[in-house]
Amino acid sequence: MNRATAQDVALADGVTLRKMIAADLDAAYAMSSDLRWPHRLEDWQLAFALGQGVVAERDGAVVATGLTWRWDRDFATLGLIIVSAACRGQRIGHRVMEVLLAEAQPRRVLLHATAEGRGLYERLGFLRTGEVRQHQGTALPAPLVALDPGWRLRPASHRDLDTLIALDVRARGMHRPALIATLLAEASHAVVLDHDNVAQGFALLRRFGRGWSIGPVTAPDTRGAQALVAHLAGLNAGRFTRIDLDFDSGLTEWIETLGMRRVGTVTTMVHGQPPATDPGLRLFALATQAFG
Repeated sequence: MNRATAQDVALADGVTLRKMIAADLDAAYAMSSDLRWPHRLEDWQLAFALGQGVVAERDGAVVATGLTWRWDRDFATLGLIIVSAACRGQRIGHRVMEVLLAEAQPRRVLLHATAEGRGLYERLGFLRTGEVRQHQGTALPAPLVALDPGWRLRPASHRDLDTLIALDVRARGMHRPALIATLLAEASHAVVLDHDNVAQGFALLRRFGRGWSIGPVTAPDTRGAQALVAHLAGLNAGRFTRIDLDFDSGLTEWIETLGMRRVGTVTTMVHGQPPATDPGLRLFALATQAFG
């Protein structure tokens, strides 16, 4: 399968690799539920709508999944890579990854690896570039973070879409207009960090998994990020809330005071050179681990 594409290729062990279709999402959701991943069927549907997937099938049953999101000509992200418990240790995940990487070419590729998957990705040439901490819990009422004169938070609307896309490019290093447009449309709350009426950052709160998710969060500094997150956490107080924080963000201890305890860690890995970002703006929290 080296450098192959997913075109109903049957292998000697009876496994067929093919493109994912919408009818596969129920099986994909069942597999992620077996792993106790929090994704709802609606989360799978959104991921599939924005990307392209591969499944491995044996005897008519889906036994592995993987998706890629080709954001622009230079970068893609990979995620939702799952192999059923009965089929692990048979190199099926390796074959799925080979197809995903081949179909992402010539883009550089970013993913967030669980401890179980990291060895596979290293063998395929991925290098570690960072770490993300998953925090979640019942959000507590959050005191507002004081901002310096000239800075303020304001609600975001559809009129801000182009501005949010541009901020995401600067902070993430990828051009992801379809993702930001979709997340903004789905958000229950969206907030912009302004300085003298110029947008300098933003954050979104939306339904995801077992509750609600804050992300992405972009800001020029820690104070701005805290103001954005505290505002959304306060609006969501009393509800199960999740945020996936860059470990180097400086927010991982502070976020626990808002009721969101660390429950997991994933490794940020890149195949090729990592995205170039604006040093004056950073991504403090991911949209999701899969999207990056």
